[in-house]
Amino acid sequence: MARLTLADLADLNAQFEHSDPRDLIRWAKQQFGDRLAALSSMQKTGCAVCHMLGSLDLDIPVLFVDTGVLFPETYATRDRIAEEFGLTVRTLSPKLSMEEQTEQLGVLYLTPEGQVECCRMRKNDPLMAVADEYDAMISSLRRSDGGPRGRTPVLSPDPETNTLRINPLVTMSDDELAAYLQDNEIPTNPLHEQGYATIGCNRCTTPVLPGEPKRAGRWRHLGPWSQYCGINPTDMLPPDQLSVELPEDLIDRVLGRATDFVI
Repeated sequence: MARLTLADLADLNAQFEHSDPRDLIRWAKQQFGDRLAALSSMQKTGCAVCHMLGSLDLDIPVLFVDTGVLFPETYATRDRIAEEFGLTVRTLSPKLSMEEQTEQLGVLYLTPEGQVECCRMRKNDPLMAVADEYDAMISSLRRSDGGPRGRTPVLSPDPETNTLRINPLVTMSDDELAAYLQDNEIPTNPLHEQGYATIGCNRCTTPVLPGEPKRAGRWRHLGPWSQYCGINPTDMLPPDQLSVELPEDLIDRVLGRATDFVI
């Protein structure tokens, strides 16, 4: 095994900065094969990525973390996306139901510290349970989401899952996303039309008022310090802490030291 850091990816990130998202997905499939998956919570960006996966027909599975307390509209969107785009959606669930968790630990999400633990148990741990099956995961982060995501690279190591995160939509603006969804008639979660800018668990997500930041509706009851769950490493960690351990021949291939792949 060898270490791959964000600094190691600088040249590749510069090369991929203006690449078409589909080309990035094709590149990822060529590099990682069956050890590649996509991660989607079936929000607008995730639905756009799912459409791209379906149109490319590359047999890339989609990982969907079901916290057990999502909105009915979210489950319906997952099922519709899977059927319409012919995708294999792998649903990941926490060990405890919310009722069991509350009985053992109380209502965790009422405090900032408890929210971190609740998100870990219900979102991060289910993903970690399958992480060793993959070397790379396609995410749907965009810089236009603001905050820490404003500096998201195209490729970023995820030390928690020990995978390389690939963000094909990272440069897509809000207008470009809206146009892509409309032009391709992509179904999206109907809660977006009811004021929900981002959609998480039903306990901790509210609509966003005009003029508020996009993520103001996440954990509103905890204040502005609780806007991320931690499932995306670039939300939480400084760049110098982003590294993974992967087979050396795989790193050579990714960095272009073994093969050439120009997009």
